[in-house]
Amino acid sequence: MRVFVIAGEASGDKLGAALMAGLRKHVADVQFEGIGGDRMIAEGLPSLFPMDEISIMGITEILSHYRALKARIRQTADAVIAARPDVLITIDLPEFSLRVAKLVKAQSEIRTVHYVAPTVWAWRPGRAKKMSAHIDQVLALLPFEPPYMEAAGMRCDFVGHPVVTDPVAARNELAGFRRQYDIGEAPLALILPGSRRSEIKRLLPIFSEVVSRLRSEHPRMQFVLPAAPNVATAVAEAANTWPIKPILVNPAKDGLAVKRAAFAAADVALAASGTVSLELAAARTPMVIAYDMNWLSRQIIGRMLRVDTVTLVNLVSETRAIPEFIGTNCRPGPIAQAVSQVLNAPDQQRAAMDLTMERLGKGGMPPGERAALAVLDGLK
Repeated sequence: MRVFVIAGEASGDKLGAALMAGLRKHVADVQFEGIGGDRMIAEGLPSLFPMDEISIMGITEILSHYRALKARIRQTADAVIAARPDVLITIDLPEFSLRVAKLVKAQSEIRTVHYVAPTVWAWRPGRAKKMSAHIDQVLALLPFEPPYMEAAGMRCDFVGHPVVTDPVAARNELAGFRRQYDIGEAPLALILPGSRRSEIKRLLPIFSEVVSRLRSEHPRMQFVLPAAPNVATAVAEAANTWPIKPILVNPAKDGLAVKRAAFAAADVALAASGTVSLELAAARTPMVIAYDMNWLSRQIIGRMLRVDTVTLVNLVSETRAIPEFIGTNCRPGPIAQAVSQVLNAPDQQRAAMDLTMERLGKGGMPPGERAALAVLDGLK
């Protein structure tokens, strides 16, 4: 069996490596070609070119690299057609992946599978119909996604979310984190302002005011601020101006185990909207979600949004247990009040988080293997 697989980001490389391992478990003679990062290369993928050449996000960045990206898209599609694999699997990165699939379908009958369904349930539903012209099957991370893809004419299999197999800190690790930073039994709040510069620039001033209000209400409360490696310096510089200094954690420097311990040790979290809500759910850390954007983005996204909540825990659990403060509602006073309420009464959230993890596949077959079996079944 020959498989051509494409990933362009770290998250896709992780999904791809698990999928490759799953395929190898069930197909003895599987051969891989494609594009991937270190994890996929370690699983036996000879990458056509370095993955980071296509790891470009944002309209401005894509436009500035348009000619180079267009050439890589053509090169990749030609390589797929020349390889004549049994299946082409593209992983997320739709700006690149779906263009490759479109070129491949225009010149061949190669089966195409796209891993990670687009968020058509949240906005721009027309994307599903558009991709159905050149995608045969979709592998979905969320259990409510298949009907949206199937309605557009594609086969769609829910295969589970990788968060269910990610390591979570043990009790002794969280206790060690509290000892290391002399937190003791004091309440600990986790502050997560996002991983993009635009997010931290907009959210950190608001979150700083929330921290001040929480300390006034809970005099013993401590705060920990993990920062994504790409924004760690900017976060540290901003936090140094806060009247209440948080504990700074840089996973690239301190290690991912320290970040996991911080998540597990916290009694409550204030987080920017995103998949971090699932990481917090895996750690069973109660949370409040807050997010803001510029005025134009508010107007556009507000008109396009098709759901009443953007938090994945709320969506997967079919509850509204996680409080949200989005756009003009992203104000320090109401956010601080919600954090205190969650700190004092976390049980409803923990039930929703446990249900979310169960529905995402915790305790079952690993998502990578489920994805592999779905691909194989589609080839029958």
